[in-house]
Amino acid sequence: MNYMNNNPIIIGIDHGYGNIKTAHCCFPTGVIISDKEPTFKSNLLVYNGSYYTVGEGHKEFISDKMTDGDYYILTLAAIARELNIRKQTSARVHLAAGLPLTWVSEQKDSFKAYLLQNEMADFIFRGVSYHVEFAGADIFPQGFSAVADRLRGFKGINMLCDIGNGTMNVMYINERRPLSQKCFTEKYGTNQCMIAVRENLMRQFGASVDDTILERVIRFGTADISERYLTAIQNTARDYTAGIFRRLREHEYDPELMRLYVVGGGSCMVKNFGEYDASRVMINDDICATAKGYELLSAQKMQKKGDLV
Repeated sequence: MNYMNNNPIIIGIDHGYGNIKTAHCCFPTGVIISDKEPTFKSNLLVYNGSYYTVGEGHKEFISDKMTDGDYYILTLAAIARELNIRKQTSARVHLAAGLPLTWVSEQKDSFKAYLLQNEMADFIFRGVSYHVEFAGADIFPQGFSAVADRLRGFKGINMLCDIGNGTMNVMYINERRPLSQKCFTEKYGTNQCMIAVRENLMRQFGASVDDTILERVIRFGTADISERYLTAIQNTARDYTAGIFRRLREHEYDPELMRLYVVGGGSCMVKNFGEYDASRVMINDDICATAKGYELLSAQKMQKKGDLV
């Protein structure tokens, strides 16, 4: 959302363990740092004299995203990509981000301070120089933000399931109101499915398969590989998706009494491999939905405070 006058640009960023998402783009959560300029520079970010290759490597699951500077660098890259879409290289930016449902109250202040550790930042991304002044930041609960624009449709009892790379967040929304006392976070994201698939392929065929193939099967349900490998991957994905529904039932999910809303990057697993009543389960497979929701909630909050004109 870009506001005129002196209003800052609100940029929503979903800091996932597998991907960084904004309202308009998505790229892998990975950073490789170097003290020398690397050979390949397509996603190179230069900041404070160091060179960061963005989107390379894999960020391990950690419950505290502030243990190192990686997510700050990824934030700068996300800002640059959004500013590039707007054809801007200098801007006042208000960040809108989030944390897993049950971690928000404990980590919100420290994550906000982490994102706002500098009043401004000058850096180069993809050969373009950027100057960013930070006007502020808001931290919201993941998952809920993805449906913030459609709460009016949440009549009766509803369960929201946000499946990310590292975690699965569950929340009840009854009669359009989220229930803070019925929020749950489990370490049961798509990365755990990937691990199970790798182990199964190694056990069955003694083979290590590139993650690009695994991700394609999980996302689209199929890939251009032999039938035996495809069947093995699909079967493991089906078993893992059945595990998602088992965990939901542990949190009292009953399809006859409530509707289920599935969001997040892992929603494609439910869509491709789950067994469910399509009339009672709604799937939003827009991977950028949460970042868009952050922007909406932040704009509403700033308007109420009179910070937007």
